[in-house]
Amino acid sequence: MKTKTSPWDVAEHLRTPEEMAAYLEACIEEADGDAAFIAKALGDIARAQGMTQVARDSGLSRESLYKALSGERSPSFDTVLKVINALGLKLSASVRGEAEVT
Repeated sequence: MKTKTSPWDVAEHLRTPEEMAAYLEACIEEADGDAAFIAKALGDIARAQGMTQVARDSGLSRESLYKALSGERSPSFDTVLKVINALGLKLSASVRGEAEVT
């Protein structure tokens, strides 16, 4: 008997702002400085909310958003800030614990 699988898309499971924020936070922690990885996570959240609406709210074109948030390259920090704002998220910073400082 053959097992049938289907692609899993995280965007289909990000339903609330809290889930989206938690997903982004987890991706930032796992990224280890990989800006493209974080951009991909923002792309997942943008797809969950609707890329057309995020494009409108950020003042960027849908095409440029898809490219910037594909995970294939690192978008400009300006683009990241516009997307975070359009998604209704907040960027914040905290002090790393002593064990985490390298």
